[in-house]
Amino acid sequence: MKYAALALLLAGATLAGQTKPRARDLGIAFDGEPGPMNAITDVRGVEVGFTTLIQGDAVRTGVTAILPRGKDSNDPVFAAWFSQNGNGEMTGTTWIDEGGFMEGPVFITNTHSVGVVRDAAVAWSVKQGKTFQPWSLPVVAETWDGTLNDINGFHVKPEHVFAALESASRGPVAEGNVGGGTGMICYEFKCGTGTASRRLPQEAGGYTVGVLVQANHGRRPELRVGGVPVGKAIPVPAVPKPGGLPPAVEEQGSIIIVVATDAPLLPHQLERIARRATMGLARTGATSGNGSGDIFLAFSTANDGVAAAPREIHVNMLSNARISGLFSATVEATDEAIINALVAAETMTGVEGHRVEAIPHERVRELMKR
Repeated sequence: MKYAALALLLAGATLAGQTKPRARDLGIAFDGEPGPMNAITDVRGVEVGFTTLIQGDAVRTGVTAILPRGKDSNDPVFAAWFSQNGNGEMTGTTWIDEGGFMEGPVFITNTHSVGVVRDAAVAWSVKQGKTFQPWSLPVVAETWDGTLNDINGFHVKPEHVFAALESASRGPVAEGNVGGGTGMICYEFKCGTGTASRRLPQEAGGYTVGVLVQANHGRRPELRVGGVPVGKAIPVPAVPKPGGLPPAVEEQGSIIIVVATDAPLLPHQLERIARRATMGLARTGATSGNGSGDIFLAFSTANDGVAAAPREIHVNMLSNARISGLFSATVEATDEAIINALVAAETMTGVEGHRVEAIPHERVRELMKR
């Protein structure tokens, strides 16, 4: 089938993504101890897959799929979400609020492809026998890539969603211009997909928190990296280069943040986790302006099998007295995931000749040394 061939290309792109520099390679220091891959896939069971669409002069988009328990499971996970600023979309959240569970993967794409991704997600779950109920209510989130992508050309198709799902794996996660993040911009640099993780010490439970972001937000003067005002040190040129864009007058971007953990948390606790992603976002300088869709989702891979229990069942729950370490881990991993998205992204020219430059690595190294 067509999407099987695409999946082979995606696997190669994922391997290539592993060799890109990450934020720590530029001498940027972060708080906390990362997991082995410093990625959301450090959380037990989580798989990530991409379809990246770069075609001609105008197609710069894609799909990201995050599968909490992998392709072979339809076991729901406890979940919750939070809207820091709601000028955006995340489908399926009404049932998460009502039932406390998320059924199936999380998808992230561009704003005008939410519908086709949702429909394709339903078709995939039905074909694979992965629906938990007789109906499916997929979680699909978005950010707007219309500066670099022909967003009204509706280039994301069902086969691209299938390919992202079939290519999902537990290995290292590609970053930058990949998946739904392909055409995204943050702090007026090229940006996109980023990930990071934190592992708590054994005396705090040894739990892992992983974060994946699709970053498309922020004005250049706001950007801070490790507390350093990097955006002010590398301003947008007042006179743009050919294809370049003038400095932004106001915030009109968005960010989707997905937080995964293996800690046994119930939905009300996961909402508290989702809220803490705001603090990680703020560490990078964001202020969540009126035009920004900043929507966050958190889920736990613990307590497997409880959604289908036919009778009373015991669930594990971490005491609120022990949850603060997970709050810190969420903040730290969110901060690093956003900077990883910036560092991994590469300069891109797209629709109407618009060109967005990547953040200059050597300049960042110099600023970090200072």
